[in-house]
Amino acid sequence: SVKNMHSSRGSRALWARDAYLLTTDTHRGREVRLWDSRKLGSALGSVSVSDSSGTLIPMFDADTGLLVVSGMGDPIFDCFEVTASEPYLSQVSHFLATTPTRGACAVPKMAMDTLSCEVMRVFQLTDSCIVPISYQVPRKSSQEFHADLYPDTAGRTPAQSAQEWWKGENAQVDKVSLNPDKQPKAKASNPTALPKKLQSGRSKEEAVPGLSASSSPLSSASSSAAPSRSPSSSSGLSTGPGPRPAPAPAPAPAPGPSQSVKAIQNLMGPSSKFRHIQGSVRHRDTHITNLKALNLTTPGESDGFCTNAQRVAVPLSTPGGQIAVLELSKPGKLSDTFLPTVQNTVNVADLCWDPFNPRRLAVAGEDAKIRVWTVPEGGLTETLTEPDLLLQGHTEKIYSIRFHPLASGLLVSSSYDLTVRLWDLGTGQEVKVLSGHQDQIFGLGWSPDGKLLATVCKDGKVRVYDPRKSTAPVEEGPGPGGHRGARVVWVCKGEYFLVSGFDSNSQRELSLYSVGALASGPLATTEGDVSPSTLIPFYDPDTSLLFLTGKGDTRVCIYEIVPEQPYFLECSSFSSQEPHKGLTFLPKTACDVREVEVARGLILTKTTIEPVAFKVPRVKKEYFQDDLFPETAVWWESSLSSSDWLAGSNGKHRTIKLRPSDMAPVSEAPKEVPVKKYMPSSYYLEEKTDEQKKDELLSAMVAKLGNMDDPLPQDGFEGVDEDEWDD
Repeated sequence: SVKNMHSSRGSRALWARDAYLLTTDTHRGREVRLWDSRKLGSALGSVSVSDSSGTLIPMFDADTGLLVVSGMGDPIFDCFEVTASEPYLSQVSHFLATTPTRGACAVPKMAMDTLSCEVMRVFQLTDSCIVPISYQVPRKSSQEFHADLYPDTAGRTPAQSAQEWWKGENAQVDKVSLNPDKQPKAKASNPTALPKKLQSGRSKEEAVPGLSASSSPLSSASSSAAPSRSPSSSSGLSTGPGPRPAPAPAPAPAPGPSQSVKAIQNLMGPSSKFRHIQGSVRHRDTHITNLKALNLTTPGESDGFCTNAQRVAVPLSTPGGQIAVLELSKPGKLSDTFLPTVQNTVNVADLCWDPFNPRRLAVAGEDAKIRVWTVPEGGLTETLTEPDLLLQGHTEKIYSIRFHPLASGLLVSSSYDLTVRLWDLGTGQEVKVLSGHQDQIFGLGWSPDGKLLATVCKDGKVRVYDPRKSTAPVEEGPGPGGHRGARVVWVCKGEYFLVSGFDSNSQRELSLYSVGALASGPLATTEGDVSPSTLIPFYDPDTSLLFLTGKGDTRVCIYEIVPEQPYFLECSSFSSQEPHKGLTFLPKTACDVREVEVARGLILTKTTIEPVAFKVPRVKKEYFQDDLFPETAVWWESSLSSSDWLAGSNGKHRTIKLRPSDMAPVSEAPKEVPVKKYMPSSYYLEEKTDEQKKDELLSAMVAKLGNMDDPLPQDGFEGVDEDEWDD
């Protein structure tokens, strides 16, 4: 028996070469171990893979010794070479897919594209498609069979029957060659000789036009893996989408990639115009570095830090609940000796900037009090010790605080005392106490028009309040099934709100609710990966883009939310180099519209604050992309006072245009008439040999050099007669 297998979350085992055994373990991080079955006291070697809670799926190829592992809920595929001597397990490549893995399997060796030096292929099952991932060894000569990569492999003919095995007989499956020249030629002249599935006129590969087991038009996977070793003497192992199939024989032409893409799009439904959005960290000159003593223990209900257009506030782990307030206009390395802070006196539970006053910071403490601070013009130059305002009323620790989106000086808070309270900062008084929660309040959020307040609770309910009409909820419905945390954010002009939480199996999920129909449950739900941190949602009302990430994640998932099926349109994701501790976004005016930047965020790491630009690739960047940049709300200006709102008045933000005066909108750009290029039929029908290509190349070179029979220039020079030379 194998000892020291501590995982309670799932392990796998499979045989490797000869008497060796491979196991995967998910205890204290995930790792792969190699054992000698003749001596199972301790593992020969082990290697750690990406840290997550999903069970690892191992896929091993006995011919090459390649092992590919991926975890449930992960987008990562790690490839290792397994040997019977040290180092036993060595990493070959690291491939990052675009979507999480729901399942994975290896393709049989007989299906490899040997002429493309493909040594292994795996299939990744995602939420909406199956993605082939190919592992190829680069070789200079293509379309040739390399025998050193392909030893004879186990064939498809069984070695013995079940009865023979029960009697004690042992036999091995006969080996077959993978050399295409040694494969039997299929005779297709007689339809009765074909397999039955082809006689029916529609094979499994023909189920979707243009889609085959070896092509990958549906896959958006890409890899920049840096291989370290190869199973052969070649230069490395490349990873990426599956190989392109060989041309189909005439007369029926194989469907082109565009046909395949169209077929896949028809199956998968509508796509987002932001699907190719790209996130990139901006230049280091814009970073704030040398940030020390970052507080990594802020509650899960808090974003961890907050920002406005001018400055960012970051809780520190130093005694006294200190908060660093850093000016965005002054990037660079922070001082090692002195950093002025806000002295909150108790540990910070949550904090947020007043959207209408960039100098006012509200901080909720673990002592059930809210302190309101005012940062001096130009930033902190000395430590602040006395708040401008102290709000008291909660009897237990506060979860989270949020400013009203329209009314100035109006703040809402939730607490362990199971109440939600509204505060008027103008008077420093509590004005409303909302009740009805039976357990911990995970999150709350104001509707865009500021009329309603939504909450999500540990008691399994989502609630909507109209605070000016009643202290009890006006509507409630079933919430997430898990009890590990949740967030709520309003989307689609306030007609819906979205809850990010966990299901009953502790898997992260997103649920979309329609206001007015909460009792019937969510309209749509999409599953995420397995991770202990709650997904923090950030919604951009201009583009309907939803950005999602959790504390400790390296990936930012992006969706476009639409008010009709399928509701969630998945876009490209952004991955950072190391786990981030928080993510927040700047006002829309911070975006560079000339570079089609639709959002700009700030990522908090252990020691830095780094701006990230999210851009949409466009061809005509000289034009203003008015389809991506509608008029944006001036949400940093209040539309009414807290007293007016409490009296029943409602407001609305004014909007501004983001188009620079010197840019014309792309909607007014002149339409280009497409020019269709026609190639001669010979271009498609004739396949030139290597010798023909060489002859054409030599002819072109000779034509540039000129005719060899032409006289050289020096032949035309006049010389000197012999009698003119001096003796």
